[in-house]
Amino acid sequence: MKKKTIAQILKQIICLCMVAVVMAPILLTLFAALKNKVDMVKTSPLSLPALDRLTFDNFQKVFSNKYLLVGFKNTGIILVVSLIFNVLFGTMTAFIIERFNFRGKKIIIALFFIGMLIPSFVTEIARFKIINGLHLYNTLGAPIVIYVASDLMQLYIYRQFISTLPVSLDESALLDGCSYFGLFTRIIFPLLAPATATVCIIKAINIINDMYIPYLYMPKNKLRTLTTFLMDYSNAQKGSWQTLAAGIIIIMLPTVLIYLFFQKYILAGVAAGAVKE
Repeated sequence: MKKKTIAQILKQIICLCMVAVVMAPILLTLFAALKNKVDMVKTSPLSLPALDRLTFDNFQKVFSNKYLLVGFKNTGIILVVSLIFNVLFGTMTAFIIERFNFRGKKIIIALFFIGMLIPSFVTEIARFKIINGLHLYNTLGAPIVIYVASDLMQLYIYRQFISTLPVSLDESALLDGCSYFGLFTRIIFPLLAPATATVCIIKAINIINDMYIPYLYMPKNKLRTLTTFLMDYSNAQKGSWQTLAAGIIIIMLPTVLIYLFFQKYILAGVAAGAVKE
């Protein structure tokens, strides 16, 4: 009993430490967003803002910036289009790989996994030349193409989920006169809803939080996203730590809400196919 009690206490301590590590940066950012410029300089970042000096002016400055709506619009367009193509290409490719045998199948699967293992910065020069050659530089098409083509995580999730679906479903549908296209659209694709929810949530969080690709491929002001919008508050002329912190909190909220509301789908989709009966 003593050993079990000690083990439980250790587990609780480890969990609390992990929570503190995750929550500390968020709380420090929130504290900074609620302070004025004087308090930001004179007080410790770890200290709570005084109630009588609490201010929401930093949030007001961010909301009054005209590029905030531009960032929401561009991020929304990139997000929706990227998710649509990721789901379409991911489901079709995973279905073909899992359900059909063809020459060179193992080579294609190996190439997909190699593509997942190679860091993106290694191929950055080649990717930039391709985007520029397609005349997509400084357009919303540049990040969309990159988000659809470079991250192959959805293949792993869809293949894992399709492998749990019995082949007898395919055989029954084909015996009833259903075509392969009808089999995919009417039977397989609807059954992939949990996996699709997982892919959409994970991809959405990654796209919303990404700053590197929009900053590199869309430098125009009218093409700012939510993350590149924050660059306004990090330069020497207009920058201020407290306003930057307020901007981070505002932009972070959609991602946090998405995760909180749909976290059960993430766990269900990732775990699907882990055990086969």
